[in-house]
Amino acid sequence: MIILLNPTISDIWLSPRLLLAFGFGSGCSPVVPGTIGTMAAIPFWYLVSDFSISSYIVLVYVAAVIGCFVCSYAEKRVGEPDHKGIVWDEFVGFWITMSTAPVSWLGLAIGFFLFRVLDIVKPWPISWIDRNIHGGIGIMLDDVVAGIFAASIIWFLRVIHFL
Repeated sequence: MIILLNPTISDIWLSPRLLLAFGFGSGCSPVVPGTIGTMAAIPFWYLVSDFSISSYIVLVYVAAVIGCFVCSYAEKRVGEPDHKGIVWDEFVGFWITMSTAPVSWLGLAIGFFLFRVLDIVKPWPISWIDRNIHGGIGIMLDDVVAGIFAASIIWFLRVIHFL
């Protein structure tokens, strides 16, 4: 396998696994690729936001499992653990976040903000996962947990009728 030290958009478009891992190219952004990757996940979320909750959860679960494999492949292919351009984990973490959010501009803004803050700040146990679990599972798991935390906060905000 040839290691791509600085993968280009054309490198990514030529590999379906890299295409997913790099969030359809959004991870190639030279600045804040995680945030750009999360933004790229928004249209996909909107397309499935009318699914039943069970169908939505199954879809996100499948995306997470596939993510473990494509992110593992991508980090080996680029020769760098948890390369900043690998953003499929942001896609999945954001989709988890939005599982409890209302489909509205306010729900989107709060979900986006909460997920990004939790993903960047990495409170415990997210920080522990980020430091100690490696490979594709580690890449995915810290964002999955950030998504679960953010979804829980949104659920609570809805219960107290704040959102």
